[in-house]
Amino acid sequence: MQKKILRSALILMIAGSLQVKAQYSRQDTTYRRYFMGSTLFMIANLIPDNNPPEMIYLNLGYRITGRDVISLEFKTWKYAWPIGIPFGKSYEAEGEGFPGYIRERGVSLNYQRFLWKGLFAQVDVMPAFQTFVNDNGKKIDKGFQIFNTYSVGYHIKLFKDGLFIQPSIAVTHRPYQSKMPDSFKQVDDRWSRFFFGQPGLHFGFNF
Repeated sequence: MQKKILRSALILMIAGSLQVKAQYSRQDTTYRRYFMGSTLFMIANLIPDNNPPEMIYLNLGYRITGRDVISLEFKTWKYAWPIGIPFGKSYEAEGEGFPGYIRERGVSLNYQRFLWKGLFAQVDVMPAFQTFVNDNGKKIDKGFQIFNTYSVGYHIKLFKDGLFIQPSIAVTHRPYQSKMPDSFKQVDDRWSRFFFGQPGLHFGFNF
């Protein structure tokens, strides 16, 4: 399921890069400074799958200048495989998952910088609270981690800048993870705390 979403995201990124749209000019004082958005990957909640994310995602942002943007993202999702498993034969494979799943809730602080036309780089830092749930659906422990995302993407303006979409690609990193239950830790320790090639497909409304 997530591989299909990745392919769709890459197609949209290529299509979006063909549009020559300038970033918000530093001299332009008429652009809309505030926006609200989410991720189109929430459609994964509707796809029958053995690893439904049950994702809720809300982004609130402010354009400091035409090139500099800050935002807050309110997120929750769950996952049953270690985040560090790369795309390949082990990704969401039988026998590679946790003995249950992790439910995560957090608020990330994001900084975005336009580099050239619609091309941007972004850094997200998210303190996240975790709940560990076993195969029987019982909550067995709580945890905490810092989850960072380093991404590049393209900002595409639509409908006279009332709407935008932002396909992107990212590296995710967990610089800190509190102690996990042993049964989860044994699985998680097999994999890196970095993940390369995480697709993103955000959208938003300007106001």
